[in-house]
Amino acid sequence: MSDIQDAIKSEVDSNDVVLFMKGTPQFPQCGFSGQVVQILDYLGVPYKGINVLADADLRQGIKDFSNWPTIPQLYVKGEFIGGCDIVREMFQAGELQEFMGSKGITVSGAA
Repeated sequence: MSDIQDAIKSEVDSNDVVLFMKGTPQFPQCGFSGQVVQILDYLGVPYKGINVLADADLRQGIKDFSNWPTIPQLYVKGEFIGGCDIVREMFQAGELQEFMGSKGITVSGAA
């Protein structure tokens, strides 16, 4: 496993909710990352945003890590959830809120 893969695994393992995204939670650099940030903020879920634009190795590394071709990527308790479409569909169906709750993550936003 490469250094970047070790670094990604460390972030995923040490943070309950991690969003690998383009930009930062305060300033998303793409619409898809922005949508996931809005959903997480709406739910009131604490998470760590990691800007893949800051590091080309990271940008490719996260795609290899998850075997998923696009950014953003959401991880909860070490489990890859998916990208923007999956997160949005889960949120609209109420499944994301239930999933977070089942993992012991407090959701303060309206379900």
